[in-house]
Amino acid sequence: MTVSRVDVVAAARRIDGRIRRTPVLRVTPTLTFKLELLQHVGSFKPRGAFNRLLSAKEQGALTGQGIVAASGGNAGLAAAYAARELGVPARIFVPETAPAPKVARLRTLDADVVQVGSEYAEAYEAAMSACEESGALLVHAFDQPEVVAGQGTLGLELLDQVDGFDTVLVAVGGGGLIAGIATALEDRARVIGVEPELAPTLHRALEAGEPVDVRVGGLAADSHGARRLGSLAFEAARRYDFGSVLVAEEMIVAARNELWHEYHLAVEHGAAVAYAALSTGAYQPVPGERVIVIICGANTDPTTLA
Repeated sequence: MTVSRVDVVAAARRIDGRIRRTPVLRVTPTLTFKLELLQHVGSFKPRGAFNRLLSAKEQGALTGQGIVAASGGNAGLAAAYAARELGVPARIFVPETAPAPKVARLRTLDADVVQVGSEYAEAYEAAMSACEESGALLVHAFDQPEVVAGQGTLGLELLDQVDGFDTVLVAVGGGGLIAGIATALEDRARVIGVEPELAPTLHRALEAGEPVDVRVGGLAADSHGARRLGSLAFEAARRYDFGSVLVAEEMIVAARNELWHEYHLAVEHGAAVAYAALSTGAYQPVPGERVIVIICGANTDPTTLA
């Protein structure tokens, strides 16, 4: 099972008019932010959710039973938003540890919210059972071809918006975003995954030669809560040879605060992960290297910004 650039281009046509073309911010001559935190419901996830639902609708697989999704928060928000826009019901399973602002926002999107377990994997198991019982469409948080292709539309936008770049730094949880961007860019730029030390799904998969279960925790666990890298992301990592940079908890906190104080960007911890690699030196560009950092999510409590 693979995703091609043709799939990403098709996704871009399919979801056109449903998602925002988010802006870029040129910080320095060699540093650009992609402000995907300005996407609908505050993250990149609607790209994949809309492509999944609209693809299913084309095939007659989107029925009155609606959709089911499991999420630490952002994927559920995206699935609920897309379902509401398309007029079908959504049932979203989230861990009991999901941040209260994300759970409250899910309910404003008319979703039936079910909290179960302490991490994403438990919510996913419950969602799978609900799908089998109801016949609803499963919208995976990161490991479905339509979802990966939808996330890849962000990469196509970068090619239109930025006149030449060498490297893209992307936060990794389950890997749908980095897989999609790498597929969209192919050999046009290098893509590097950045992960919290306490949720190293890509790093461990590359070490083991296959996706493996890891313990996940830390401040970014609500966004980076997948217990293992998706199979599509691992296939993309082998095909496009992207690696992993790890960042510590204190690096993530510092990067999040810097994004607020220096750029007035209020981001969740998971969205500060990619910038943490750059701001703390975990990733050091060579002189003249043109870097894009994906700022991917805004669903946070702003009162926690120092």
